[in-house]
Amino acid sequence: MKPKGAPVDHLTMPGMDHDEMPGMKPKGAPMDHSMMHGMNHDDMPGMKPKGAPMDHSMMHGMNHDDMPGMNPKGAPVDHPRMPGMNHDDMPGMKPKGAPVDHSWMPGMDHDSMPGMGPDATPMRHSNMSDMDSSGTARMPADQPKGADMKMDMGSMQGGAPPSDARDPDAYSDGLSMGPMNGMDMADNNRYGQVLLDRLELTHSKDGKNGQALDAQAWYGTDLNKLWIKVDSERSNGGPSATRTEALWNHSIATYWGLQTGVRHDFGEGPDKTWAAFGVQGLSPYWFDVQATAYVGQGGATAARLEVEYDLLFTQRLILQPNVKANFYGRNDTKRGIGAGLSDIEAGLRLRYEVSRKFAPYIGVVWKGAFGQTADYAREAGHEVHETQIVVGARVWF
Repeated sequence: MKPKGAPVDHLTMPGMDHDEMPGMKPKGAPMDHSMMHGMNHDDMPGMKPKGAPMDHSMMHGMNHDDMPGMNPKGAPVDHPRMPGMNHDDMPGMKPKGAPVDHSWMPGMDHDSMPGMGPDATPMRHSNMSDMDSSGTARMPADQPKGADMKMDMGSMQGGAPPSDARDPDAYSDGLSMGPMNGMDMADNNRYGQVLLDRLELTHSKDGKNGQALDAQAWYGTDLNKLWIKVDSERSNGGPSATRTEALWNHSIATYWGLQTGVRHDFGEGPDKTWAAFGVQGLSPYWFDVQATAYVGQGGATAARLEVEYDLLFTQRLILQPNVKANFYGRNDTKRGIGAGLSDIEAGLRLRYEVSRKFAPYIGVVWKGAFGQTADYAREAGHEVHETQIVVGARVWF
């Protein structure tokens, strides 16, 4: 018998086979907890109900901070507190902050490698000229340590190519320079148009009949064009008052062009030539606008503004209002022109487009002279204000 309270020494129990005892599992077999009938762990002191989170506060009297080697809660780990461990003393470890010494790598001597070491000469690729025809570098047996490597690159691509293997023009692969049909930019193409905007017969209430022509023609690219304008009127077989302009049109914005050139007037009165500067284009809400300033001989100045708009009732039936106004800087008695606002013409024409290129129309036009120009008209026996019925056609090609 063992003294009271001493641990049981099972080795002293000869002949006892625990595996044969009821309720005992064979040695090495997994434990079958189902054999523990009637045991409820939830009722045991200190045990938590099944599935409930662990309550560490139940571990009374345990203070991790007092354990040897443990740091206070939240404090950084202090590796020196691990007694007896010195990383600097470990084999192969370098002192903290010291540079890596590769000589510690036993068995490896970099200095003994060909071309390596403190006295080695840098490799110069320009000396790679001793490679044999098989493409293998030849290293002379007597080449000293650190000497330049010499290689022959002549046959790196499998030998010399035939003399006619490639076209002399190495960049185009034999293609010659020239235009490629269909690959031109659209704004480089040249186009032209002749537009007879108003080719009409006129009739006024006092029985006067006449003819009028307002035409434009242009030719060029989207960026630069030559633009010709003609505006001519004739009444009762008399001389026609004609204005012609030759302008260079340069695109300055979408739908807008800057126009510069020359204007020449002839017909009624002496001929006169002007330098012209203006713009022409399509304004917001699709108003076609022409605005031009002129400087004439002897310091004369003038300006002209024309605005028109196409109001579509259908794709073919179109009503076009149109307004023109002329201004002059000073009086010109020989041509019957006064300073300031000289005259205004306002028209309303209804056309039907039989095709896009041909559209007959009928309309009404009102003309009025103002200021000194009206006085000159009265002195010459002309109407200051008149209304005309017009019939004509709009044609372009």
